[in-house]
Amino acid sequence: MVISNAKRVRQQQPVEDEATAVLTPAVFHILLALSDGNSHGYGILQDVESFTRGELRLGPGTLYRSIQRMLVDGLIEELEIALHDESDDDRRRHYRLTRKGLEIAQREARRLADLVDVARRRSLLSKRAASRPSSPRKGGRR
Repeated sequence: MVISNAKRVRQQQPVEDEATAVLTPAVFHILLALSDGNSHGYGILQDVESFTRGELRLGPGTLYRSIQRMLVDGLIEELEIALHDESDDDRRRHYRLTRKGLEIAQREARRLADLVDVARRRSLLSKRAASRPSSPRKGGRR
């Protein structure tokens, strides 16, 4: 067996154009949660669990790694002030969508809606899938 000592040349990964990039499910769910208004991490977790009817539960590690990446990418921003009379020393950090985050979320929602349309045309879903009742929003978390 011959083993080469030559350095391997790493192939450059193509840079994804933001217009064609597909978001991870966690990032899209966080964007959905923040599309209804500003929130803190725990509020985002509750919102995602609510609108997925408990089918998706983001763990704290996934949530905060995703939030950190989203901050770096400019999809969300951290608010400087506490919300709803919370003290300044409250450890909760609050986030909101940026214009870029909203545009990316809208683009992803359209992409998913287009896929659902194809699934309906190909009889994978009924023309009007039976909607499950949504859980009411919990007041006072924002």
